[in-house]
Amino acid sequence: MNKYIVEFIGTFFLVLTIGLTVIPGNAAIAAPLAIGSVLMVMVYAGGHISGAHYNPAVTLAVMLRGRCSIAETPLYMIAQVLGAVAAAFVAKFLVGTGTAGTLDVTKSLIAEFLFTFALAYVVLNVATAKGTSGNSYYGLAIGFVVMVGAFAVGGISGGAFNPAIALSVPFMGLLHWSDIWIHLAADFAGGAVAAVVFNLLNPDDK
Repeated sequence: MNKYIVEFIGTFFLVLTIGLTVIPGNAAIAAPLAIGSVLMVMVYAGGHISGAHYNPAVTLAVMLRGRCSIAETPLYMIAQVLGAVAAAFVAKFLVGTGTAGTLDVTKSLIAEFLFTFALAYVVLNVATAKGTSGNSYYGLAIGFVVMVGAFAVGGISGGAFNPAIALSVPFMGLLHWSDIWIHLAADFAGGAVAAVVFNLLNPDDK
């Protein structure tokens, strides 16, 4: 149960930070810095308990890599989604709702896939690989991937890279419900492909 509590808390603060920075209109600079930073500190805080996924696409990648059981995987995802949705309502209460833009489907699918792949690929290499076991930079590396992605493609896809975020931000008015499928499809695909690539590059790292 401790694992799922940690996943709830970490995802909660990740989404809360998104809402409190993006809704007031700070998406250009403040939001990517804050979002990457909160993910970094929450990874450091919870990594030793749950692995600090805070993202169903990452959980899928870790499961396919062999470091999360099939039985645990849906429980991780449920905790993450619950934390994200709870944070969305808190952010909405504190600062109101935002305005969702119109997404270009093709560009958004590509952007979300690429940076979710990058995020899951980095997580697998810095937080699950034998060669980097015991390192002290994994949280910084993971947080920076999300920060870079938010800067790079936030204006294209919204920069979710996380199905739990995609399922929660419509409650804050930051995404149209009809566009959720874009993030779910691209993000889960990015996580799955990252696991396949990791396994191909590290056949002896079981």
